[in-house]
Amino acid sequence: MLTGALGLGVRTDRRSLQQLSYLSATEFKHEFFPGENVLVVHDDGNRSPGLLREKTKVAELLRPDGSVERSAYVRYTVSLNTPRNKETVVEANSLIRDRKSFTKQRLRSFLKKTIDHESWIGAPWCVKSKVAQEYQINGDIPSHLTYEHQMAQRKANLMLKKNDFDGHVLNFSPGLPQLKPKGQKYKRGSQDLARLSEEYQRALAANPDFSKIPQAMQQEQIEHLLKESNGVNGFHPIAAKGPPKHTPQPPPPKYPIEDLELTPVREKAPRPAVKFLSIDPPTPHSLPEEPASGILMRSVGPLLETWDTLNVYCEVFQLDSFTFDDYIEALQLTHDTYHCQLLVEIHCAVLKKLVNDVNDKNGQVQFSLRESNLPGSEESSLADTGSLPSPTPEPEVKPPGRTTRSSLAKSEAAELKTAEAAGHLPNIENKVHRAAEMAQLTRAYDWKMRLRKRDFKDGAWVYIIVGLLYQLSHDPRRKKSCDDVLNKLAPHDREATVETAIAQYALIDINTRVRILQILCMLSMETKAIRIYMEECSNNMTEFRKERLEMQRKRRGAMEDLQALVEERKALQPRSRTASPVPELEGLNDSKLLNGTEDEMEVDNDEVTAMDTEDEEPHQGRSLRRANDRAAQRKKRAEEERLRKERALAEKAKKPSKQEKQLEKNGKKIEEAKDQIKEYEEEVLVLENDLRESDCPRTRVLGKDRFWNRYYWFERNAMPYAGLPDSSTAFAGYANGCLWVQGPDDMERQGFIELCASENAQYYNAFRMSVPERKIIEEGETHVFNARQWGYYDEPDDLDKLIGWLDSHGIREVKLRKELQAQRSNISKYMVQRKEFLDSSEDKKSENGEPTPRMSTRTKTYLDPATTRRCFAWTNLTAEREIGHIHSEPKPPVNNRKQVKSAKKAVEEDVRQTRTTNRQGKPLTRQGTRYNF
Repeated sequence: MLTGALGLGVRTDRRSLQQLSYLSATEFKHEFFPGENVLVVHDDGNRSPGLLREKTKVAELLRPDGSVERSAYVRYTVSLNTPRNKETVVEANSLIRDRKSFTKQRLRSFLKKTIDHESWIGAPWCVKSKVAQEYQINGDIPSHLTYEHQMAQRKANLMLKKNDFDGHVLNFSPGLPQLKPKGQKYKRGSQDLARLSEEYQRALAANPDFSKIPQAMQQEQIEHLLKESNGVNGFHPIAAKGPPKHTPQPPPPKYPIEDLELTPVREKAPRPAVKFLSIDPPTPHSLPEEPASGILMRSVGPLLETWDTLNVYCEVFQLDSFTFDDYIEALQLTHDTYHCQLLVEIHCAVLKKLVNDVNDKNGQVQFSLRESNLPGSEESSLADTGSLPSPTPEPEVKPPGRTTRSSLAKSEAAELKTAEAAGHLPNIENKVHRAAEMAQLTRAYDWKMRLRKRDFKDGAWVYIIVGLLYQLSHDPRRKKSCDDVLNKLAPHDREATVETAIAQYALIDINTRVRILQILCMLSMETKAIRIYMEECSNNMTEFRKERLEMQRKRRGAMEDLQALVEERKALQPRSRTASPVPELEGLNDSKLLNGTEDEMEVDNDEVTAMDTEDEEPHQGRSLRRANDRAAQRKKRAEEERLRKERALAEKAKKPSKQEKQLEKNGKKIEEAKDQIKEYEEEVLVLENDLRESDCPRTRVLGKDRFWNRYYWFERNAMPYAGLPDSSTAFAGYANGCLWVQGPDDMERQGFIELCASENAQYYNAFRMSVPERKIIEEGETHVFNARQWGYYDEPDDLDKLIGWLDSHGIREVKLRKELQAQRSNISKYMVQRKEFLDSSEDKKSENGEPTPRMSTRTKTYLDPATTRRCFAWTNLTAEREIGHIHSEPKPPVNNRKQVKSAKKAVEEDVRQTRTTNRQGKPLTRQGTRYNF
């Protein structure tokens, strides 16, 4: 049934999917196929499930006269689902399918997944190639349903319409065309045919152009006219020829589309110039601002990778966050007299996560480690076993209780002579370094033992790195990179001692140090501490999302309440309310004041009468005694009454009405609702920032441009924008402060930029340039050509120009443009902050001049960080706060516990005073104090 249903889609012309499913259901409803689960209907009406095993078709039988003796029928062999698997032979009318297994809806869903059609109108349904190969279905489209046949058919129909001679046969004579009489149609006789033939001959003699029509076509058209035409003398009326049909224009493209398919705009300004950090940029004329940095282009990617890893997982490593510029400055130090805490603490903190402390699970190694080939090697990888191997029968040589560097050097020299005499040293003629000899001489107190005991003092951590790299060099995948580093830390022309390794590390360049840190950071990603941290961050992100949804739900509820309060305020406000109503005039509309004004009206009438009498002539008759006194009294009483009423109105105006009280109460509720909504919005922003800072599994890329260049802003996720606020260098106010550009990957470059010859020719014909030529033109003077090349932007103006250069019609650049516009304010802010901080540091250096010693200590010359390099201002406050000392120093003795506690308390108090907190009083770190490793 599967093959038949799919083949039906190929054999049929274009129908809707609903019609095709209905047609398939109708055709295969009463036809069954081997392998189906069916129901057998017995004569008594009972139904038994079974599996259809065999299908037999019997052809019809005909008699000699051609009549049907026996119709064709089909028999099915069904194995019933009984304990003995009884088989029975039935016909089609005794079989049915389960209603749930064969429905039009399921058949439609099945057809939708297995068939498809082309995009032109009238295309037939075709079986998908993968399904056709699996079920061996012939996917050839019938010739009459192909696109070429359909187009040819349409062209033929169009030509027939254009070459229709119904409107041209009447052009035989130059006179007016005959009109078709209105009447009943009639059939032509032989006389009409003869008359038509005569008229045709006359027309041929009068118009020679008519003979250009091929004879066969003339005869065919004449016969068509004689058979089908009606009207006067059997001719059709002249068909008016309309205006030529214009071919419809193709629809405009639906944006966004592939970026490189957009037409190049030659007048548009190129991409802003990219700055480079390395001394060997891809374009020779674009040298870095500080050419003496010594950074090669191959080291820029690992440099960014290690800085990002150390800052993202700084809580695991127990490190303070640090800026990218301080990181570069620390790695560039080449003088062994300068003790940079940032440089030492980074290496020691990462090394401590690779091997546990001697008191923590017996110093278990936390990563997969290949066993060394040195004789006497006792330990293999403990990442899987979780315990130390059983000791060998030979007694282990232990160092003496009090070991100094001089005594250790003597013992190493003695062991070297013994090993040379015994012939245990490996052949070093073909070796490029002496790390094997160094490991052989110190096998009694090897790098693992030093690391378990946290012996980092006086640069001993460099020897730990040498031993670790030598053991990693037995892995073929890491051999080349480890040998390159060991060639500089344990050179062949120097003695194989720990002091040699310490001295050599102070002389190597930044590129080698970056390779060392890259190897250490990659090993740390295998440790259990990092995995636990990532899992907890993932769980916290889930909780943050739930809290954000809850806050958004509360905010929607508060918005609905605010809308209801606004509607209530509209209902409480008077309809005809002036812009600035006067309270005193509002009281005049009170009905109580309008009910008792008869006395006032009488007084006014008396005053009017008195005023009228004053204007009239004096009465000549007899006057009343004391009439003037009574008029004065009436005026006085009227004035007092008026003043009293004015005072009453003023007092009533001061007392708010019930409606005003409701309005005032409504206004307070509206303000409270607005404040509540603002609190919810601030809480949502805090949760979104927590989500951003907890997203630590990978570095998020902002997007890609038309030439597949990637853009990174490393502060976008997994770290605060300006680093940890309680860091020792938090005053810098930024972390990286640059927008980084990485070149395209090799697969993207070879598949989308460096095209094959045919595709390149096609692209050149379309745009008159190739993709590499377009890249050179549109990117301007600076370029990155592969994923190992990096550039950066550190100016807000360049960021704005980059956003303007991106085309929103491209499918990649529209996403990149959207991300850059969303992050523009933050990126620009920290770009400006970085520039101001670096400028102020340079000004301070120029004012103070060279660093001068101010005080002396037992181990080193103290240098004021304010007068030296910026990286010396960094101190590891996180380690001092959590473990009581920095990583490079040993644990304090037991007798000094009180001093350690007091120092730790002082550090915590200092951090508490300088720490920035949020609304709830929590520190604005990546996860506050949720993680404590």
